[in-house]
Amino acid sequence: MLKRFIQYYKPHLKMFTLDMLASLAISIIGMIYPMITREMLNNVIPNRQIKMIYILGITLFILYFIRMLLRYFVQYYGHVIGVKMQAAMRKDMFSKLQKLPYEYYDNHETGKIMSRMTNDLMDISELAHHGPENFFISGVMIIGSFIYLCTINVWLTLIIFSCVPLLVIISLLMRNKMRIAFMESRKSIAVINAALENSIGGIRITKAFTNAQKELEKFEVGNKSFVENRKQAYKAMGQFHSSTQFITDVFNVIVLIAGGIFLYNQQITFGDYSTFIVSINLFITPVTTLIQFMEQYQNGVTGFERFLQIMDQAEESEPANAIDLHDPKGQIVFNDVSFKYNDSKQIIDHISFTVEPGEKLALVGPSGGGKTTICHLLPKFYQVSSGEILIDGININELSLASLRKNIGIVQQDVFLFTGTFYENILYGRLDATYEEVVEASKKANIYDYIMSLPNGFDTQIGERGTKLSGGQKQRLSIARVFLKNPAILILDEATSALDNTTEILIQGALDELCEGRTTIIVAHRLSTIRNADEIAVIANGKIIEKDTHEALLAAQGAYAKLYQAQFRENDRLIDQDLMQQ
Repeated sequence: MLKRFIQYYKPHLKMFTLDMLASLAISIIGMIYPMITREMLNNVIPNRQIKMIYILGITLFILYFIRMLLRYFVQYYGHVIGVKMQAAMRKDMFSKLQKLPYEYYDNHETGKIMSRMTNDLMDISELAHHGPENFFISGVMIIGSFIYLCTINVWLTLIIFSCVPLLVIISLLMRNKMRIAFMESRKSIAVINAALENSIGGIRITKAFTNAQKELEKFEVGNKSFVENRKQAYKAMGQFHSSTQFITDVFNVIVLIAGGIFLYNQQITFGDYSTFIVSINLFITPVTTLIQFMEQYQNGVTGFERFLQIMDQAEESEPANAIDLHDPKGQIVFNDVSFKYNDSKQIIDHISFTVEPGEKLALVGPSGGGKTTICHLLPKFYQVSSGEILIDGININELSLASLRKNIGIVQQDVFLFTGTFYENILYGRLDATYEEVVEASKKANIYDYIMSLPNGFDTQIGERGTKLSGGQKQRLSIARVFLKNPAILILDEATSALDNTTEILIQGALDELCEGRTTIIVAHRLSTIRNADEIAVIANGKIIEKDTHEALLAAQGAYAKLYQAQFRENDRLIDQDLMQQ
């Protein structure tokens, strides 16, 4: 872990070296004061050298002024190094997140991921700056003070430093306990962030159902867990600090007693004894600094461990010699495909079908039957458990992920729009598209007139996740993105199921145009929208139980006919209710 942490210093090696040299100079200057004190007490004052008092005073003032400048350098540029390292880690983590498979996001909440991206990396940044500085300065001061104190009185120095092993033992015993406690504290902060992200994202639903109290109760679960975990962390930290501080306090007692005995026996002069009392702080101060640094150290280490947990996740795989899919015709073949999530039950059970270029295959059936999973397997969002999926006769496992997904367009029921303008959201379909192409895509999606009715046109902000737009407008915007992408294969995953009938009719025209000349897989809840499909497959319990044309399936009076008849009875009932209300 240390080796991986150090690699983030490499781009800043020159500035880091200067930072350490400045820290060394600060440490050396800190040792000048007791030296001057000893000289004045033993020689300058007894010999009444008034001129030397002024010289030593001015020298010390100049050195302290230089130390002030050095401290500014260390504080400013040291923190800049830490921030740049934090930015590099954040970039690496963000890049890693882009490469992780769907399964990772199925099992990890967004808020917890964000906590690692923000809170954890901030603590790592602080450790990156203060860690080497504190260890280096404290190490120099401890070694330097030992050597200097030995020049005053070796035996008294050895007595003082005999307490160091005890301090080290206590630190080692307490450090692991602190590490565990702070790791649990980190986890509880991530839980709070996850709950916060979820609650704020659903604030409109909360208000609509007047469930603010329920959300507060859910938030308090994580909040109370944070308090308890933090209490344990602070308990461990309190035990560490109180124990180690007691040892450092004992140093002063030992200096007072042992030094007094040495002075009584005339083994040390009064000037040296006074200097020793002043100089012992040269040792106690860096020890105290290291003790106080332990909390920041534990925060930084646990944060880096959580950072590495993401960085060590397995990425989406593709073969080293993956080939690109160029100008596909769009033939899709599922050959005895099965799929399940880890050790869960089978979601897709030995499914086989073929969709010829330009044809439409509709998938219908009860919820949870596996229709959407089939759509996710085609662009390799999930890896099949067995069997194979072919596009134009090529196994998708042999294709590069970028070229595979570039040639597949997806319109889903749940539309995700990015914070930004209409133009930026449509352009997301193909980032190298021209302005004219974006306009043309909006016209094909039947949203151009609405955009142009707005004061800022395509530069109008859509709000966070498109909160300023209706469901139909969001859907047409997502359709415009796919028009711009212009893929050979199209997946419509219940694209209109969340819309009212009037809006569905408006959007259906855009979808029909989008499907022209493309191989299309349609997941439909409303069976009236897929009657013109070349084939319709009924999916239940992960299997295809029927597959044929609309007319043939109705004539067979099987599962599809029952679904169709039940849906139209429901539609007739709703129409009758509307007429009665009128």
